[in-house]
Amino acid sequence: MQEVSAAMGAKVLERFPAGAPRGSWPAEEYAAARRAEGEPATVVMDLKSDAFLVVVPNRDDD
Repeated sequence: MQEVSAAMGAKVLERFPAGAPRGSWPAEEYAAARRAEGEPATVVMDLKSDAFLVVVPNRDDD
């Protein structure tokens, strides 16, 4: 998972298998809940692991 984080410049909050039941969007629901809390969460697909990742941008405090 570190490889994905480094390549995207994002922190992975959670991962969900791509095989969710039809009509179920757990990654989108999780991301929406994080956005409601003020996190800029986005869902991306990691094709290598066949999973949806909920990510937020890395914050560089330089």
